[in-house]
Amino acid sequence: MTTVESAPAAQYQQFMPADRPVQYLAPDGTGVDSAARYAKPSDERLLQMYRSMVHGRRFDQQATALTKQGRLAVYPSARGQEACQIAAALCLDETDWMFPTYRDSMSLAARGIDQVELLGMLAGYWHCGYDPTQYRVAPQCTPLATQLLHATGFAYAESKQGRNTIALAFCGDGATSEGDFHEALNFAAVFRAPVIFLVQNNGFAISVPLARQSAAPSLAHKGVGYGIGSEQVDGNDPVAMMAVMDEAVAYVRAGKGPVVVEAHTYRMDAHTNADDATRYRKASEVEGWLGRDPLARLDTYLAAREVVTDALRAEITEAADADAAALRSGMNAEQSVDPQDLFRFVYETPTAALIEQRDRVTAEIAAAIETEDN
Repeated sequence: MTTVESAPAAQYQQFMPADRPVQYLAPDGTGVDSAARYAKPSDERLLQMYRSMVHGRRFDQQATALTKQGRLAVYPSARGQEACQIAAALCLDETDWMFPTYRDSMSLAARGIDQVELLGMLAGYWHCGYDPTQYRVAPQCTPLATQLLHATGFAYAESKQGRNTIALAFCGDGATSEGDFHEALNFAAVFRAPVIFLVQNNGFAISVPLARQSAAPSLAHKGVGYGIGSEQVDGNDPVAMMAVMDEAVAYVRAGKGPVVVEAHTYRMDAHTNADDATRYRKASEVEGWLGRDPLARLDTYLAAREVVTDALRAEITEAADADAAALRSGMNAEQSVDPQDLFRFVYETPTAALIEQRDRVTAEIAAAIETEDN
């Protein structure tokens, strides 16, 4: 019988959750005294993050507008979660993989995925809209927590083949209530899979608040129970987010096992455009979190360090607006679709039922064309 050697218990003491979320910036963007051991990112990397956050927010705003215009069936906004998503995307190497949820579109844009392709699934185009192998990004996952198992299995397979690949799996607080979350953590811990589980705790699983989901001192502590390196961080503090994610990547890549990072953040908008958030939370609660805006926080910090100037801010904003205009143009273009794609990529060898459905659609299209011609 094959056995797996256990890692020494002392290993896990190197990455245990702090009593309070790691923080380097106050809500107003000024620095705070912090006992955290994580190295602060350089101004150069923080400026890169700032650019991506400005572009990410503009993308999110444009996608929300496209939904109202009927160009998207639905869009789950991530406004207010820019620091979480951008830090996650920027901390990885090109050879690493991301396993996102439906709400992680800003991180995918930061990864370099064409924005029109990125929104393809939500616009009703076929498959996930982009080529996962080109960008090393798995399809955005709608069922809660299933992507965590995908990421864990993929990471383990990569390590067995001798590749130094990290899988970064996104999830929300609601996903931690699913069985797949616990199965993924347990497997990853036992087999030392090189995977980072980023839990964006934005306060709600649709309308269910965190207090109705867990009594744990933090969601990061769930990793401790499985013997996984864990940390909790202020997800609206861009400096802290990048610092913790950098350390998590270094820890996992060094072969020390998986990591759980809980980012405390907030979903500023409704669950999706189909949700009425006023039914389960007060406007005053949202207003309170507006004062912790991660983009404004980083802007203030970098401006005080003379890294961001008025001229540079205008330049970055103009570039983000240009991207939004290109996205509008791309989404307004009529897509060329082939109905046969519904059947072409289901099975390598089509089943009898699939062939029957394909032939029926082919006949209906031919009949419609003949009717138009006559």
